[in-house]
Amino acid sequence: KKWEGYRSASSIALQSVTFRFISDAAAQSAALLAGDIDLFSRVQVARNIQQFKNDSRFRVLVGGSRAKTIVAMNNARKPLDDVRVRRAISMAIDRQAVIQGAADGLGVPIGSFYVPGAAGYVDTTNMVPYDPEKARALLKEAGVAGLSLSMKLPPTPYAKQGGEVIAAMLAKAGITVTLESVEWAQWLSQVYGKKDYDLTIISHVEPFDFGNFAKPDYYWGYQSQEFNELFDKIKHTPRPADRARLLGDAQRLLAHDSVHGFLYTPQWVTVANKKLR
Repeated sequence: KKWEGYRSASSIALQSVTFRFISDAAAQSAALLAGDIDLFSRVQVARNIQQFKNDSRFRVLVGGSRAKTIVAMNNARKPLDDVRVRRAISMAIDRQAVIQGAADGLGVPIGSFYVPGAAGYVDTTNMVPYDPEKARALLKEAGVAGLSLSMKLPPTPYAKQGGEVIAAMLAKAGITVTLESVEWAQWLSQVYGKKDYDLTIISHVEPFDFGNFAKPDYYWGYQSQEFNELFDKIKHTPRPADRARLLGDAQRLLAHDSVHGFLYTPQWVTVANKKLR
């Protein structure tokens, strides 16, 4: 009888919840402001977030994520197989300015393929700092001054806006970037499948996907025996403290190798009616 009571009470609660799917950002805001929606997680209100913060009807929660937004580089393609060229690209990018321009200020800079709050996280953002002059010098040293590259952009706002911002930054370091917008089907076939790209902007959302750097055929074209051995140790190390130390070493290695232009981890916004608990 207790169990039956629990079941009926829980089913009544669930029946009183209506789920709506609204993909358009303006429509999301309008539905909240009209009171049609009581709670919206991962809502696209970054540009008018202050309006909701100032409205006593709402509670605004800004939370971290496990996503890593990067300028992915094709490490198998010349001249991106040269660490000096990859480092120059990374050094030409001002992460904070990208967060403002591409993520409406809602992001935390990252220096490797790992995010604050994850077990074993270390701050590597200063390993490859923003330095356009040093970027120019590295390109000259690598013999590719006046470099031209293409960047394929998937149809997400963070990629399209990020592409414009980053292309302008790279131009200041002497790198000409041609932007090419593609649909997801094209991105999956050309970039991920055929590895036919120089640069792309993508947010990897899997919580623990370090193993991608150890895959020999992954679309990044990164090959490192040192990383493979390190990742193997991480997988077979049971003690949390030892594992955290190894994870720190792995983050530093990826930052040192400038495998990608590591940009930021996005922050997600939830807007809820203040009456909700």
